[in-house]
Amino acid sequence: MPSNPKNTRKCCVCKEHADKSELIRLVKTSDGVKIDTTGKMDGRGAYVHRNKKCIDACIKKFALNAAFKGAVAKEVYDELKNQL
Repeated sequence: MPSNPKNTRKCCVCKEHADKSELIRLVKTSDGVKIDTTGKMDGRGAYVHRNKKCIDACIKKFALNAAFKGAVAKEVYDELKNQL
């Protein structure tokens, strides 16, 4: 039996499971990393809680760089901060 219930994903910052609706999805595409507002974009995805604590920690630790195993543009972090 899976350790996480159906329709949950893990925040790449705090590593806690949450329902997809509580998280912001970011996707690595051929054009770079983008915020996926639809939840249906193709590409590797990473999730961050939709709260100030996780977003600030993500920006401070550059957690998206680790999640996507590569450099993520500063503009993506700026856009993520604007999601609050």
